[in-house]
Amino acid sequence: MSLLDRHVEFVEALRSAGIPVSLAEDIDAARAATALAWGDRETIRTAYAATLVKRAGHRQPFDELFDLYFPALTGDVRPTGLDDDPEVDEAHSGPRDTGEALNTLREELADVMTSGDPEALRDLAIEALGRFGAMPGRGPGLSSWSAYQALKRVAPEELVDRIVAGLLARGDDQPTAQRRARAQVERFTRQVEQDALRRIAEEKGARHVAESTLRPTIDNLNFLSARRSDLEGMRREIQPLARRLATRLTKEQHARRRGPLDFRRTVRASISTGGVPITTHHRPKRPHRTELVVLCDVSGSVANFAQFTLLLVFALRDQFTKVRAFTFIDHVHEVTHHFKPEADVVDVMSDLAAATSHAALWGRTNYGRAFRKFTEEHADALGPRTSLLVLGDARSNYSDLELDVFRDMVDQCRRTYWLNPEHARNWGNGDSAAPTYAEIAPMLECRNIAQLGEFVHDLV
Repeated sequence: MSLLDRHVEFVEALRSAGIPVSLAEDIDAARAATALAWGDRETIRTAYAATLVKRAGHRQPFDELFDLYFPALTGDVRPTGLDDDPEVDEAHSGPRDTGEALNTLREELADVMTSGDPEALRDLAIEALGRFGAMPGRGPGLSSWSAYQALKRVAPEELVDRIVAGLLARGDDQPTAQRRARAQVERFTRQVEQDALRRIAEEKGARHVAESTLRPTIDNLNFLSARRSDLEGMRREIQPLARRLATRLTKEQHARRRGPLDFRRTVRASISTGGVPITTHHRPKRPHRTELVVLCDVSGSVANFAQFTLLLVFALRDQFTKVRAFTFIDHVHEVTHHFKPEADVVDVMSDLAAATSHAALWGRTNYGRAFRKFTEEHADALGPRTSLLVLGDARSNYSDLELDVFRDMVDQCRRTYWLNPEHARNWGNGDSAAPTYAEIAPMLECRNIAQLGEFVHDLV
C-alpha cells in the first residue's frame, strides 16, 4: 500500500468514526505530511491533528486511528539491545512460551516498573505479547494475537506488592507508592493491548481493526451503551452543543427575518423606474416561538437519554416561549423547577436522578397509565400553541397502551414528536409498542447527541 493510499484510508476511517473532515482539510493534511520529514512520527501526528481535528473530544479517536494506520513499529520487534547481549540471547532461546521465560520476564517487569523507565516498559510489553499472546491458526491468515491471554500469563497486578516494596525502599511514602504501582500496571496493560491491535492490524488490515474495536466519538456514542466515563464526556458536550445550536439558530432566524413579498409597495416603488420592479419590498415577519412540553420516560434503560435530552432542551429554553418538563415510569412527576438559569449541570443531573424515584409507584414502565395520569393532573399543560415532545423507548411491559388518551393529547397540541433511543430495527420486538404509538404521532430514532442536536435545531 502506497503512502497516498494509507492517507486516503486514514481520512475515510476518521469520517467513519464520526470526525468531520472536509475535502479542503484532507488536502491540507496531505500537503503538511508531504512537507515534513517522516523520521519524526510525533511531528507527523501533530501535523495531521492540526489539520484534521477541530474539537477536543475528537482527539482520542484520532490518536487511536493514527496508531493503527501509522504504527510506531512493524513486525515482531525484539527489545532494544537483546540481540547484542549474549546472556539475554541465551535466556530467550528455545520455546517462546516457557515457565523460565515467564519468570525472567516477570522479574524484569517488576524491576522496570519500580525504576519507571518508559522505554523499557514498552519493550517488555512488546515481548510479553510476542511470547505469550500468540494464537496460532489452523490455516494461513487465521493466526491472531490476544492481549487477554498475554496479560493472564504475565499477571502484572500480582507484582504490585513487589513494586510498592521497591518504591518504599527508594523513599516514597505508602500512598504514593501504591498510586505509582497501580499506574505502572495500568500503563503496561494498555501498552500490551495497543501492541495486540498493532499486530492484528498488520496482518488483517487497519480498517478491519478500526471497524471492530474503535468506539465512536462522544457525540456519536449510543445513549444506551454509554459507560460511566462516557457520561462525563457527554455532560461536558451538552453546553458547547447548546451554544453552537443557539448561534446557528440566531443566524438562521436573522436570515429568515424578511417576510413575504409586499406586492403593493413593490409596484408603487416601480413607478420611479418605469414600472420595472428593481427593488422588492417585503412584509415584516412575525416572530414565532413554541411552547414546549417534554414528557420523559426515566426508567433505568433510557434514563441517560432522557436526562441529556432535558439538559439540552433547557439549555436552549430562550428559543421557546415556555418550557415544562415531566418525568414518568408509571406515574407523572413535574421536574421543571430543577432547571434554574444559574443551575450547574452536575447538580441538575443529581436532582433529576433523585426525582426519578418519585416518578414510579409500581416500579414497572407503564406508558398507558402515565398518559392517563398526565391528562388527569396536568391537563393545563397542553394547548393549541404547544409542541409535545415524548422521550422513551415505548416498552410498556405489555400493559394497556391507552391509545385514545394519547390520541387526545396529540390532538390538543400544535405538533407532537416522539424520540426513541432504540434502533428502528428493534421497534416492535418484545414488549415494544413503538409501531402502535408511531401511527398516532411521528416517532424518530435518536440514539446519540449528534442526532439529538439536529432534531432540536429542526424543532426550533
